Parts: sequence; C-alpha cells; structure tokens
Amino acid sequence: MTNAALVLFSGGQDSTVCLAWALQRYERVETVGFAYGQRHSAELAQRATLREGLSRLNDRWAEHLGQDHMLELPELGRLSDTALTRDAEIEMTAAGLPSTFVPGRNLLFFTYAAALAYRRGMRTLVGGMCETDYSGYPDCRNETLTALAKAISLGMDADFTLETPLMWIDKAATWAMADELGGAPLVDLIVEDSHTCYLGIRSRRHEWGYGCGHCPACDLRAKGWAKWQAAKS
Repeated sequence: MTNAALVLFSGGQDSTVCLAWALQRYERVETVGFAYGQRHSAELAQRATLREGLSRLNDRWAEHLGQDHMLELPELGRLSDTALTRDAEIEMTAAGLPSTFVPGRNLLFFTYAAALAYRRGMRTLVGGMCETDYSGYPDCRNETLTALAKAISLGMDADFTLETPLMWIDKAATWAMADELGGAPLVDLIVEDSHTCYLGIRSRRHEWGYGCGHCPACDLRAKGWAKWQAAKS
C-alpha cells in the first residue's frame, strides 16, 4: 500500500493533530496505540471517541480512516521506574531529564509499529514527536528518529519513512495546525476529547481542555493555547 500510513495514536493533542494531518495526505490511514501501564491511561480511553469525531468532521477523513490496533507492552511499564509508570513525583532527575521520561519508549513504539505496518503492507509511520517545544526527552529528537528510521529500514529490508509533522513547531503552532486542518470543529474536538495530563485527570475543565493544570504536559498545552489565542487577537 504505497499511499498509506500508520499513525502512532495515543489519544493526546499531538497525536490527534497528526492523525488529521495524515488523513489529509494518505488514501488509507490506520492507527496504533500502546498500553504499557501508564498512569495517564485516560488518554487511551479517548482514542475511540476521537476517531469517531474525526470521521464526523470530514467525509474524506471518514473514507480514509482504516483499522485501529492496540498493542500491549506491559514489560515496558515493569522495567520503567518513572513518574508515568509509578506513583512518583514529577521532577527533574539527577540525569537532567524529567522523571516522566520512559527510557526506550519511542524506540519500542516505532519498532512495534513498523512490524505491524510491515504486515499491513504500509511503509510510512507518523508520530507526534517534537523537539521545539517538548519535555526534553532524547527519543523525541529528530536525530534519534532519523537514525531509527534507517535502522528499521535496514533491519526489515524495506524502505520505511518516519513522518513527524510537529518536529519543528511549538504547541501554539500545533493548535494553529489543527485550526488549518479542520477549523473550529477540529479545535473543539481536541479541546473536549483529547487528553494530555500526565496525572490522568479529566474532572477539571480548562479553556484548553481537561487536566490537572500543573503537570508539565498540562503546562505546555495551556501555554501553547494562550500563545495561539494571543496571536489571533
């Protein structure tokens, strides 16, 4: 399937924008999510709602949206001693990385996604990684993912492409991209139904969506929203 893509879809803001981006560009788009024992599993619970919402927003998107896949990676959660997989404080570690960093997560995600895509006849993987406005994770960097794409292609003897449409933009530009792709309806869908909060809180509603309002993920999302709103006024 040459004009097809597999989107790493968590149910968060970034992956939802990437899914809309892929639906604009590819004839067939499938999604894959990963359950690894993350504290913010509320994010995964939003995936079906967001897929349905995107289909309702655009007939073309509905036509192009294909099968969803969910992969279980429990060992990643067991191996990881992080604030995303344990009841631990979110803070900077002695290594200079946030305690929310799950070592090897994106490397495993793309490798498993590539294995699935190989079987499904697809060679393009899409992820919402970004190194412009992010939490400092080394496996979100363009250099990492460029090397990974080469390793996957060599290891599977097939030319894989890793698309990262958010790599060089900040959170404000991510909101703007959503607006460009689907207008106010897509922005409203992301605000109401996507989930970003690391603590998995969906009982507190803010103008930018649901969350605790103070974890790094909420902070980035809120600041991006404020910057985007200010640029529009």
